[in-house]
Amino acid sequence: MMQGSLIEADTSMDSGRRRFLGLTVAAATAPMLAACSGEEYTVIPDSRFPIGPFGADSTAEEVTAGLDLSGSTALVTGCNSGLGFETMRVLALRGAHVIGTGRTLDKAAQACAAVTGKTTPLALELSDFGSAADCARAVRDMGVTLDMLICNAGINTFGELELVNGVEKIFVVNYLGHFVLVNELLPMMLAAGTGRIVHVGSRSGYRSAPAVGIDFDNLRGEGVFDSGEAYGRSKLANALFSLALAERLQGTGVSSNVVHPGLVQTDIARTAPTAMRVAFDLFGSLIAKTPGEGAATQVYVATSPLLDGVNGAYFEDCNPVTVGGNHHMFDRAMAQRLWSEAQVMTQLSSA
Repeated sequence: MMQGSLIEADTSMDSGRRRFLGLTVAAATAPMLAACSGEEYTVIPDSRFPIGPFGADSTAEEVTAGLDLSGSTALVTGCNSGLGFETMRVLALRGAHVIGTGRTLDKAAQACAAVTGKTTPLALELSDFGSAADCARAVRDMGVTLDMLICNAGINTFGELELVNGVEKIFVVNYLGHFVLVNELLPMMLAAGTGRIVHVGSRSGYRSAPAVGIDFDNLRGEGVFDSGEAYGRSKLANALFSLALAERLQGTGVSSNVVHPGLVQTDIARTAPTAMRVAFDLFGSLIAKTPGEGAATQVYVATSPLLDGVNGAYFEDCNPVTVGGNHHMFDRAMAQRLWSEAQVMTQLSSA
């Protein structure tokens, strides 16, 4: 903990310089680093839910300081890099048994072996619904109580249209694969009467998604493909999934919330155009969060005692917020339609 006015003053100056440099670089690189919709959005605290002491600069270790998660079990998808690895590392550090998934068992096993604490690797290829069902079955066979289910894994292809079994790939991996996994694990969580489901969304869900929200007539590449809109669509889908799920979970002891981790220095942009990768490599540290800062919000939502019973919220920078402007993040009718469409697309029959 910092002590003394001189240290506090120096820290404030460093923070100010960082913000100034970040804004300067962001302005210069915005056309390359983000899809800008031109819309104005207002993000304010959501007073329906508890506001905590943490913010944009908090880290996953800081938001769990003093917590003993011994005896609890968490599942983290995409554990082998970036936010997923940091999330697994910190949860295991605090005593949780973490089931970490990777696209292959080898990748998951290497990541699990690299952290201190109890971990179990599992394979999960989110583009393969059979793999998602198999992963859920393996978790059920462990006989554990799943206290935290963190749907972290995701892709952004930055390229041309790719289809997986006739469906746009980013939508499949970021949303539909998790839809299968969650629905397959939901009965065991409901039977236990406890557990937190955390969906990793993004501001792209309201800044970059198609103007109509989920363009149901374009999920199979029927229309024009834009990779930025495709990513925004998938993250909007995650938010709507959480919203529809939260309604179904009322009074069960299980909760569903969605988070925006922030712009984070991870390898999700590894397939981006060269100019974007170079800009991010050069200036990313000035405008982006570290993995520790990026993982803070999802770890906080998964673990904080302050959030017991919180269900159906959207979080940015470790706090529940609501977003004003023209978007579909809280569109309940769209959320219900998306749920029904996802059931058909994944051939699930869950209610």
